[in-house]
Amino acid sequence: MPIDVKAALSAAPTVRVAAWTERDVILYHLGLGAGVHSLDPAELGWVYEKGLRVLPTFAMVAGQGVSAGATAPAGMAMPGIDVDLRKILHGGQLLTLHAPIPASGTATVSSRVADVWDKGKAAVIVLEQSAVDEGGNPLWTSAMQIWARGEGGFGGDAGPEVSAAAPEREPDKVLVSATSTQQALVYRLSGDLNPLHADPAFAKMAGFDQPILHGLASYGVVCKAVVDGVLDGDPTRVQSFSVRFAGSLYPGETIETAVWRDGDTLTLLATCPERDGQPVLTHASMEIRS
Repeated sequence: MPIDVKAALSAAPTVRVAAWTERDVILYHLGLGAGVHSLDPAELGWVYEKGLRVLPTFAMVAGQGVSAGATAPAGMAMPGIDVDLRKILHGGQLLTLHAPIPASGTATVSSRVADVWDKGKAAVIVLEQSAVDEGGNPLWTSAMQIWARGEGGFGGDAGPEVSAAAPEREPDKVLVSATSTQQALVYRLSGDLNPLHADPAFAKMAGFDQPILHGLASYGVVCKAVVDGVLDGDPTRVQSFSVRFAGSLYPGETIETAVWRDGDTLTLLATCPERDGQPVLTHASMEIRS
């Protein structure tokens, strides 16, 4: 079987050094659609090195861009796990920020398989990463849930249940984010060269009508929308951001994000209006700093 749970959980963490520059940050932001209104000073702050701000979700691609030598992978391979890319989907993401991410810098990133859940027809691999700066100070921690179709049924724990219920009232804000038809092609230059996001034939083999936008691109788009629309453009106010990826989005479609605020907790629901409100991100919450 491609997944050996015992071997995956007992393997030592892999460690890499991630280095990035302002150019990497700007390219990442462009991949989220930043800079469309290039004369807007607030928007320019995401794409111009003078006073450059860094979205916390940049942590998900730091040190992985094409300048770092990224190549298209054939599958997901790590100790105890060897799964074809056509079988996997990014199911969920949690990111916790311990300090602001600098516009250029270096971090040591440790990765390990923290859990493997049995969902019957699929396995969920929880890949945990933690990053520290050159002084050993924590920068961020993330937990990625990767769905491996056809790899479940091994009798393992199904994992925790998390409610997707939104508050029973009108949202405090609704944020609208347009995407461009070439957005996946730009976003992939930040490191995720999975052909699912560029190759029409590969996308059809995976069951999609055309290449889809990266789940982490939608994650970043929503984070930017909340920072711009709720947090006064200050990305350092984001403490954590957790989501489930509920549906695919084709480049050129719109993400509409409903926001409910309860103190320092934001509950979010992102949908696609072009497809009658089909969910894109659910089980979504953001903890913020006042």
